[in-house]
This record gives sequence, C-alpha cells and structure tokens, in this order.
Amino acid sequence: MSNLYLKNILRFFILILLQVLILNRINFGGYINPYLYVYFILLLPFETPGWLLLISSFLLGMGVDMFSGTPGMHAASSVLMAFFRPMIIKSIASKKEYEAGMQPSIRDLGFRWFFTYALILIFIHNLALFYIEVFRLSDFFGTLQRVIYSTIFTLLLVLLTQYLFIKPSK
Repeated sequence: MSNLYLKNILRFFILILLQVLILNRINFGGYINPYLYVYFILLLPFETPGWLLLISSFLLGMGVDMFSGTPGMHAASSVLMAFFRPMIIKSIASKKEYEAGMQPSIRDLGFRWFFTYALILIFIHNLALFYIEVFRLSDFFGTLQRVIYSTIFTLLLVLLTQYLFIKPSK
C-alpha cells in the first residue's frame, strides 16, 4: 500500500476522532463551532478521482454524524464541499501551478492560494451544514453569523494545522 494512501487513511480516522471526542464539545456562545474534519477533504491530492472524493467525503461526514447525533447533516455538507472542490481548484489555479503528486497545501502552492481555497470550501461546508441544521430562513442573518464565525475559526485551525504538521519543502 502506498505511503500516500496510508497517510490519508490515518488522517481520515484521526480527524473523525478529534472532531467527535474534542472539537464537538467546543462551542463559543452558540456561534462558533470548529469543524477541523474538513481538513481531510482539503488535503486530498489533486488527482483524486471525483467518485473517490465524493465517497470518502460521504464516509467522513457519516463518521462524524454517527457520533454526533446529526443524521446526515455532516455527510451532506461534506459531499457538497467535495462536489465544489474541483471547480474551486480550477477557478483559482491553472494546471501549470500544480502537478501530479502535489497536494493542496501551503508548502506546495503558497499561503495565499491555500488560504483562498480553504476559505471558500470551508464556507460552502458551513453554509450547508448550518442551514440544514436550522432548516428555515426565518433566522437567516443569525445563521449566517454562525456560518461566518465558524468558518473563520475553522480556517484558523486548518492554517495552524498546516504549519504544525506539513513539512516544509526542501
């Protein structure tokens, strides 16, 4: 088994455990909920086939849902994020910027590119998740506020994780 596959499988399970055992218990005044598990979707290699991206995102979301009492909410949000991922990559990067074997990371593509990429995808995920949760538009702005705050906090966690665990290029 390739080192990359093993690394991604390990990341998959570690992020689910981290999310359900620690991060799901963090809630700042009802407005900020960190969702670091999306880091798995963000870091999948560029050449990941679409079907694998969607299935692994679904399984990731269902793993969080099973332990969070949120039937299908995280799965739906994760699949939506995975669905938009190739479009976001194409819109912010040309094929010349990345090559096979690279992964979307600060190390491979720089801070500005990764920040934009992660911000958009985390926002899509949180927008879907919070509006599925409330399932009404009567509290549109309150929910949007939760989306924005949680997106910022999750993005900061993702960036911190990038700097802590991604080895610098040689």
